[in-house]
Amino acid sequence: MNSTGTQLEVRGRLIHCAAFRILAGAAISLIVVLATQLTAQPQPQALKFSKKIILPGVTSKFDHFAFDAAGSRLFVAATGSHSVEIINLKTDQVEQSITGLGKPHGLAWVEATGSLYVADGSLGELQVYKGKPLALAGKIKLSDDADDMVLDEAHHLLFVGHGSGTPANVAVVDTDHFALVTNLPVATHPEALDIDPATGRVFVNIADSNEVAVIGTEARAISAHWKLTKAAENVPLAFDAEHNVLYVACRTPGTVIVLDASTGKELASLPAAGGADDLFYDATLGRVYVIAGSGEVDAYQVDKAKTLRALGVLHTAPGAKTALFVPAQGLLYVGVPGVAGHAAEIHVYATVKNEANR
Repeated sequence: MNSTGTQLEVRGRLIHCAAFRILAGAAISLIVVLATQLTAQPQPQALKFSKKIILPGVTSKFDHFAFDAAGSRLFVAATGSHSVEIINLKTDQVEQSITGLGKPHGLAWVEATGSLYVADGSLGELQVYKGKPLALAGKIKLSDDADDMVLDEAHHLLFVGHGSGTPANVAVVDTDHFALVTNLPVATHPEALDIDPATGRVFVNIADSNEVAVIGTEARAISAHWKLTKAAENVPLAFDAEHNVLYVACRTPGTVIVLDASTGKELASLPAAGGADDLFYDATLGRVYVIAGSGEVDAYQVDKAKTLRALGVLHTAPGAKTALFVPAQGLLYVGVPGVAGHAAEIHVYATVKNEANR
């Protein structure tokens, strides 16, 4: 081959190589762009805003809620206003305010007796209200910082955490006769309580001791103490009967932990927002919702291996730390404190079903 032919062949090879490099570079760029777009896609929402309920005259923060299904009413402990607000959910209006309280914390509605129970932290007592409108029908003296409670419907017993000293107590109250059955001592102040309805076991978060206390069914005594090792300041918890686990949210650091509900073994954990104060399990969709005072609701999907997968964060409002999830409605009611002259509100969020999350 003469020199001219050789030069043409070399030039052709160079052009071919250059074209290949250009095409390869373009393909890589396209892959990067597509990957970026895919990863940038927002996660499917677990909850969406539905509406807000304004509470005129209510200021400052909230504590726990309760729900009356038959009467379509929401009870809200307006701690900062020293009242319990009763909201008619058919009209989204406050139909009654129970005023003159100290610091109402825990609430429980007992349908069988038409009774509202209120744990008052500063007065150190459990109050019961009955009638239409609701009026005070009795009191049981507890100790300071009377707080959260859980109802054992099968045995007509109410378990109420109270006391800030060492030890503190869980009061067991007969709801048929409004009588104190016993006080069960625990290491320090009880935070959240939940129950396994099938067995009657009650689980109690003891935040200052970094443990979960278990109240046994038969003897109504503390049957186990489960120490937490992955995080501290365990405030809210919820029981999941389907998977036989407990979900426990801690504040230091912000973490949600999955515990075996038979042994207390820590099965899994994931980061959560700081200042967690409420936690709920959504059995219909297999989800966990953690409500935090930082103004966030963290949603997680529960899988068959009893582990959690983060579904994203719903931003609410600063100080919106307590809520109530009503499974029959698929609604989450979040208390938003009143600030700077604005009335407090209840923000209502509906669950979003997304098959990709299951």
